[in-house]
This record gives sequence, C-alpha cells and structure tokens, in this order.
Amino acid sequence: MNKSADLRPDAMAATHDVFNQATALEGHNLYAGDTALREGVARHGGSWGEADLQRYGEVCGRADVIEWGYLANEFKPQFDTHDRFGNRVDLVKYHPAYHHLMKQALTEGLHSSPWTDPKAGAHVVRAAKYYLHSQVECGHCCPITMTFAATPSLKLTPAIADQWLGKVHARDYDPRNVPHTAKQALTLGMGMTEKQGGSDVRANTTRAYPLGQPGPGEAYELVGHKWFLSAPMCDAFLMLAQTDSGLSCFLVPRWRPDGSKNPLQVQRLKNKMGNVSNASSEVELRGALGWMVGEEGRGVPAIIEMVAMTRFDCMIGSSAGQRQATLQAIHHAAHRSAFGKTLIDQPLMQNVLADLQLEVEGSLAITLRMAEALDHLDDPQQQLLMRLGTAVGKYWICKRTPHHAFEAMECIGGNGVMENCILPRLYRDAPINAIWEGSGNVQALDVLRALAKTPAVLEAWFHELGKSAGADARLDQAVKTLQGEFSDLAEAEYRGRHLVDQLTLTMQAHLLVQAGDTAVAEGFIASRLGSQGDRQYGTLPRGMDVKRIIARGRQDA
Repeated sequence: MNKSADLRPDAMAATHDVFNQATALEGHNLYAGDTALREGVARHGGSWGEADLQRYGEVCGRADVIEWGYLANEFKPQFDTHDRFGNRVDLVKYHPAYHHLMKQALTEGLHSSPWTDPKAGAHVVRAAKYYLHSQVECGHCCPITMTFAATPSLKLTPAIADQWLGKVHARDYDPRNVPHTAKQALTLGMGMTEKQGGSDVRANTTRAYPLGQPGPGEAYELVGHKWFLSAPMCDAFLMLAQTDSGLSCFLVPRWRPDGSKNPLQVQRLKNKMGNVSNASSEVELRGALGWMVGEEGRGVPAIIEMVAMTRFDCMIGSSAGQRQATLQAIHHAAHRSAFGKTLIDQPLMQNVLADLQLEVEGSLAITLRMAEALDHLDDPQQQLLMRLGTAVGKYWICKRTPHHAFEAMECIGGNGVMENCILPRLYRDAPINAIWEGSGNVQALDVLRALAKTPAVLEAWFHELGKSAGADARLDQAVKTLQGEFSDLAEAEYRGRHLVDQLTLTMQAHLLVQAGDTAVAEGFIASRLGSQGDRQYGTLPRGMDVKRIIARGRQDA
C-alpha cells in the first residue's frame, strides 16, 4: 500500500491565512479625502478650481500612477557621455515611468498655470495640484519647480522672455536630446553652487566673456564648473558667473542655436540618498554659450527671483510628504489590530496620529497663505509677507518633515521599512528639501538680512498675526513674547533659528485659529506654543479632541 498518497502536501503547505493586514492605499481620491486641503483652497481664494482638483485628486490616487512613482525610483537615471560613434551627447536615460510623471505634470500646467492664466487664486490652485502630484513621487518635481520658478527671472530681460517663455509655458513634454530650437516645449534648470563656495555663491569662480557687446540679453561664453546641476536634461539653465562688473546671471542652453553641442559637459551624476528618480550632476563649462539675464553684476538679485519660487515649492513638496506619510499611518492603523483592539482606537496611537495630522495642518496652512500672498503681489503688504514667508516656511516645514516621516513609519512598524512601502522613499526624500535651495542656517540668515534691509517685513508679519488678537490667550502671549525677542536683537545671528521657529509657530497657530476648526487650533496651540515646543510626537496634552483631528486626515472618513 502506497501511504505517500495520504500525505496531501498541498494541505500541509497551507500554513496560515493572511489577515489583520492593511490593504494597499490606492484607487482613492487624494483631494476628496483631504479635509484640510479642501478647506484651505476655499479659504484662500481657489474655490473656482474645485472641480479640476477633484478630478486630479482621483488621477493621483490611481494604482497605475502610484506605480510610476515606485518604478521611477527603482530604476535610477543612467548617464552616457558619448554615443557609440564617439560624439559628445551628455545623455541621461530615465525609466519610462519618469517620463510619464513628467508629461503628466507638464500637461497639467504645474510649471506655468499662474503665469499663463493669472487671476485670484491661481497660485493657490496650482499649489494644491502640486501638493497632490508630489504625493505620488517628488523627485521628478525638481525640473517642474525650476521651470515654474524661472519665469520671474527671465522676465527681467524682455528679449529673452519673448524668445523663451512661449515654449517654457507650453503644456507639453519633449524629452528628446535635441536643440531647444527643434522643440515646442522646454524645461529649465538652475546651476548656482560651486565646490569652493556652496551657498556662498559670491565665491564663484566661473567666468563669463562677452562675444560682442556686453549687457542684458547679450551672448557670452562661460568657463568654469558647477558642483550641483539638477535635472541635467533640462533644455537650458540659469547660472551665475563672474564678469568685469561682478557676479551675473546667464541662461545657458544645452545645445547652441545652430544645432551644435554647447560645451556644457556633465562630469558625473551624483549618487544621492534620496530624490533618486531625479538626476543631479556636476558640470564643466568649456566656453558654453549663455545670454545675460538681468543687469550685469546683479546676478544674485536676478536668480533670487527664481530661488524665492523654488523655496515656495519646497514648502509645498515637504507639506505633501507629511500628508502622504500621515495618510499611510492612519490607513494602516484603521486596518490593523493589536492586543484586542484596532490601532486607531487605542489612546496612545490616537495621540501619535493626531499629532502627525496637526503637523500637516500647520504646514499646509502657512503654505496656502503664502500662495494667497503670491496671488496678490500688487499689494505691498502681501509682498512683505511673502518676503519673510518663503524663508520662514521653507526652513520650518522642510526641517520638520524627516522626523515626521520616521514617526509615520514607526506607526506602521516592520512593514513601514520595507522598500515596497512608500515610507522608506518619503523618509529618504525628506532631508533633501531641507538642504536644497538653502539649508536651515541659510534661511535663518536670510530672514535676518530681510529684517535689516526692510524692517517693514516684520511689521507686516505682526500685522497678520494681529488678526487673531484676543482669540486665544496663549497665542497672544506667544506673540507678545516674540515681539519682545525682536525688541532686542543682540546676538541675533546666534539666536537666528530660535527666532525663525517662533515666527513660524505663531503664524501657523494664527492661521489655524482663522481657519475655524476648534479641535485643530486647540491641539496645535496647546502642543506647540510656549514650553511645549521641544517635544516628541505623540505627547499631546490631555483633553484634545484627537478623534476629530484624525478624522480630518483619514481617507475614508
């Protein structure tokens, strides 16, 4: 008798059923499920974009779109200096998923919509759409941001703006490695820093030599190097170089107008810890053609027009990272049980999740308020608010995001550190925005420089805070204390980070008071103003309406 037939290996192999696991968070509407975003868009003048944002929220929650983000990071950019015949090509090759994401962003107008259709709420709606898009994948957003941010700088020289902006604003994407003259849609990048200077761009050694008449809009050849050039497949780059009159700004194309290769030569791609879908490079300029943008010797003010916008997008992108991390943590906690109870119903987990959501609420509030200011730069008060707001907001939000991502990862546990979960990518990407476009110290020093040059910026900040005077005694006290800090600016540089911390926290608290959700405003003020500022996530004081706060961040609430 053959007893092996009775062993039934198929039954023995079934060791367990899969249960008590969260489902993949996909097939949902990222906009419809985001209470803070929907309320913020309406509050800051973007209600007219509601239908489009609802549509795009559904696009960004689709499984195939989410998969593009994973693939663009799994298959990193590859670089070829020459083609097989020996011709210099400086070609960066990307996975098709990267190109899908780029085309989607550009056809949605994330690089141009406020410039091509300026109106009240244009920057607010664009910020909201960028916020949704960044949650899918943030690396490819770098060239989108730079293309968007270049417009104010290019407009400094009308001859260049007239020639370039039509194609820069076009809602299309052409990834071919061909001259800009052969394309109908262009992307732009930026090259500022050099080995010896970093953030101290006035130490740059790259030189620019006029090919004929010098001055704005005229042709020069640049000789030197750039230590960081992000998105080297952009069609042209704003760069800084020295002339006889000092540091000046230039638009440098990858190809010359006659179709020959511009000697802007990529030396290598950077091997980064995060932002890996986006290529970053070192380049040498061996007589590269460029046209002067802005006045000669005024390169820093010219390129700062671009940097202000890129810092604003850092605020949006890091806020989006916080939102996606919190969304994943809440989704997991709603579908996972431990010790006889669903995680989302356990008090200590509620404390953590509510705290994560409060961070998102504060980050989004100040970001959308600055978007509103951008929509009204014809108002001097809004200009002053924006001058401080991009530096303050970029500093605070980007610095808070890495720890926030880690805390959300911890909520998920072991699954949260697996590479097929989005949290490891969010965690690796989080420090990048804090360093790029000016590190924390650079932002703090920029705030102090703005205060010294234009004292009215601080008056505008406190004028905005004054709109919430009397609404909460703790906020009133925090504002009063902050005013006292600025009445004595002894050792201001040493205290720079502390001052910026308090500028941000009081503004976030004020904006959340104005937003009108009592649970959110109370939770934020009770946990973040005064002596509560230095704390871990999940240490909210007693009496907070944590269930209501969590519900605002829950996709299926």
